[in-house]
Amino acid sequence: MSKNLAFVFPGQGSQKIGMLSQLASVYATIEDTFLEASDTLGYDLWQLVQSGSQEEINLTERTQPILLASSVAIWRLWQDRKGALPSQLAGHSLGEWSALVCAGAVTFSDALKIVRARGMYMQEAVPVGVGAMAAIIGLADDAVLQACTDARDDEVVDAVNFNAPGQVVIAGSAMAVARAINCCKAVGAKRALPLPVSAPFHTSLMEPAADRLRGLVADTPFVEPTIPVIHNVHAETESDPEKIKMLMLDQIAQPVKWVDCVLRLKSGGADRLVECGPGKVLNGLSKRIDRELISFATDDVENFENALLSV
Repeated sequence: MSKNLAFVFPGQGSQKIGMLSQLASVYATIEDTFLEASDTLGYDLWQLVQSGSQEEINLTERTQPILLASSVAIWRLWQDRKGALPSQLAGHSLGEWSALVCAGAVTFSDALKIVRARGMYMQEAVPVGVGAMAAIIGLADDAVLQACTDARDDEVVDAVNFNAPGQVVIAGSAMAVARAINCCKAVGAKRALPLPVSAPFHTSLMEPAADRLRGLVADTPFVEPTIPVIHNVHAETESDPEKIKMLMLDQIAQPVKWVDCVLRLKSGGADRLVECGPGKVLNGLSKRIDRELISFATDDVENFENALLSV
């Protein structure tokens, strides 16, 4: 186990049609993992990712199993290739489920069933179009929090992802988010970008989804992780399986403290981060959080091989 190496797992927003196709053309593990996922889910997940529509894979009920399968496939490939074993893991939002699977805390099949239900319940909690999310760029956390307070007007809008200094995601009711965007711009935000997601994640509007998921999570076997996982809710590790279950339910309606998670990885000894999944979103955030951290992507053959040789 390499003390200076941590793996991070991306969340929603990293999905795109055709992703991992180059890796799959070289390494059978990728498509094999998707085939296993398809057997659990009852539909062809690889076909959806390669030939479906972007609109469909952006629906959270589809997005969540897709990203879980993608991260687990790359993790398995890393193990097949005898890559260095990280000493810490962290996942951004949905990516925390990927981290728990790769840490051995819950099986891939059980996690697929949970995240499918998680996505379904989250979408049903707030119909498409009723909620919204937006990334606020170039404004301090306190200013974003104040803008949300000013814009609320008996509706829900909150800062929900503290992704990097000067990059905070807000979410809530669509009209309240629109008002908060205007408030942020009025006090100096450089940009406010609506996000292509289908529900206002990590807000109190998601509490009904957490309540509905509680029974399935309670009935699913969890064990102590073999690699420590830093949790979004409090940026700390947890070894007790029952407490991990509670954290994963709490996470649905609470903010993602990603800056704190990355800094916790660093304080735990990590200076190299491998993004285990599609895209390079977490690479970019890591550089903004701490420029001393060296980040690697794994989403194509060149990036994967470079990461494998460099860590």
